[in-house]
Amino acid sequence: MKLINIGYQNAVNSERIVAIVSADAAPVKRMVSTAKDNNMAIDATCGKKTRTVIITDSNHIILSALDIERFKSDADTEEKV
Repeated sequence: MKLINIGYQNAVNSERIVAIVSADAAPVKRMVSTAKDNNMAIDATCGKKTRTVIITDSNHIILSALDIERFKSDADTEEKV
């Protein structure tokens, strides 16, 4: 099990991640709104602006304040190991 840091001492199991997307697109905003209504959203932003949305295989939506570029660098490091 590999954990990915999503900011503010929070981590997600990388094996459960389906997608990591930017929070700026309108369809993603609708998905987040629906997840919040259905109690399927996990807010890990600690009050900061949501920059990245992580979608898991259990249909949970995780909100992160880290920029999506941070996750790309983690994926590059993981592939090299």
